[in-house]
Amino acid sequence: MTDTDRMTASATFAAGAEFLLTDQHRDPLAGRAERPARPVEPGPIAVLPTASEFFTEAVVAGGGLVAPLDERTRGLVWLSEKRADELTAILDAHPAIGWVQLPWAGVDGFATVLERYADGSGPLFTSAKGAYSEPVAEHAVALAQAVLRELAPKARAAAWAPVRTGLSLYGRHVVIVGAGGIAAELLRLLRPYRVRTTIVRRAATPMEGADRTVTTDALHEVLPTADVLILAAASTADTRALIGAPELALLPATAALVNIARGALVDQLALAAALREGRLLGAGLDVTTPEPLDADHPLWAEPRCLITSHSADTPEMTAPLLARRITENVRGFVGAGGFVGIVDPAAGY
Repeated sequence: MTDTDRMTASATFAAGAEFLLTDQHRDPLAGRAERPARPVEPGPIAVLPTASEFFTEAVVAGGGLVAPLDERTRGLVWLSEKRADELTAILDAHPAIGWVQLPWAGVDGFATVLERYADGSGPLFTSAKGAYSEPVAEHAVALAQAVLRELAPKARAAAWAPVRTGLSLYGRHVVIVGAGGIAAELLRLLRPYRVRTTIVRRAATPMEGADRTVTTDALHEVLPTADVLILAAASTADTRALIGAPELALLPATAALVNIARGALVDQLALAAALREGRLLGAGLDVTTPEPLDADHPLWAEPRCLITSHSADTPEMTAPLLARRITENVRGFVGAGGFVGIVDPAAGY
């Protein structure tokens, strides 16, 4: 979804909040506030770059005072996925701002801002990481089943298939790259399918619910036995093109690749080549780079590539979750001192 789409969505929230199913999804990190390394001074909160009544009310619900940006501002709720330059300028002009709430789970769009504060200086940044786990994990499972069942090529074929094909998710080996909230929700959703699960993460700490947990340097070891590879990791310098030609060559020809993280995690030209040459059963991509994907990109021409245009978490799904995250963090900002979704500027997530 483009930044313009996100801003349009914010306007939609303000105008039609009564249609939102506010209890449809839960935030698995709700109630798990952590205290930052440095205390944050409370004060008036600005909602920018375009104030939304829906999210302004979320600030008020947490006990915050919403006011225009000025020298008294101490908190900032930023509702644009991009516009990092504008956010940088605001923070430079208002160094007294001690807390910034970013709108989405991934903060790669603010990499240039976070890099400036990698030494621990500057404001506390929080994001929506973990909040959108349920809808995104649900979409990942849907894509995995769609690829295994070959729904994309069957839907494009305008003719009755001469042979019935497709694979079942039951009993498969699912490799998940990432160990955040989406991965945790995936493990929960996949349990009824009696799959074998392997988590690939930076730390060797076992992840609850996974059959096996390995570090990133063991990725090549687990790929040859993966029936489904799901990417659910943050986009950082270390994960850029994590899945390239060498990794795709290690996957079985019957494997399904699902990316609901960020497009930068995959070498898309290498993926197109693997699909074209029949070295992969198929791919389900909710994210690409760039977004939208160029109209002449070879992935569009691959019948076994299902692209869902960054719709795993639609505005109707994310707005209530973000609002609740804002409310909880405002409570921490004005009194309790704890925050959910604290961002590590040095790590980039």
